[in-house]
Amino acid sequence: MQPHGAMRAYEGCQNTTRAAKDTAVDEAQFDRFYANSFTRLVGQVYAMCGNLTEAQDCVQEAFIRAWDRRKKLDITQSPEAWVRTTAYRLAVSRWRRATRALRPPDRALQPMPTPEEPGIERVALARALAQLPEPQRRAIVLYHLCDLSVGEIADEVGSPAGTVKARLARGRHALARLLSTDMEARHA
Repeated sequence: MQPHGAMRAYEGCQNTTRAAKDTAVDEAQFDRFYANSFTRLVGQVYAMCGNLTEAQDCVQEAFIRAWDRRKKLDITQSPEAWVRTTAYRLAVSRWRRATRALRPPDRALQPMPTPEEPGIERVALARALAQLPEPQRRAIVLYHLCDLSVGEIADEVGSPAGTVKARLARGRHALARLLSTDMEARHA
């Protein structure tokens, strides 16, 4: 196994005082760099991600990216570290994508279902409730729609239980009258 400074394998590349364009990696240097460090990098990325096939794929992809930017890679700045970091980031990105695919879909990203139009009975009930005095309407809604007891309603509205019972009785009577009138009008 070679030391971390795999770039020492490059022949004639140790002179760090060269001009910046002289430190760019040429094709022959890149081939040697690949041959000398591919197996080591796969082992290192495998140790980090735990999947040999994934490590090989990520290191290969990182080398492809390094090849594409070989004119910018500086042989004195440890391109092996750049390839290792790129391969590790690729592995993490793939892992994140895979775990995201296993999650249930995000409801916020799904199209909103078209709400059903309210039925005739629901529209009639809403109209009838709107015609009740507010204290009766509130008592009816809390009792029948929210499933609260008379005692719970009394606590919530700050009225005695007898008052809540009276509001419920009057509200039901008014609703029955309003709904029967509304039904008769529709069927006439």
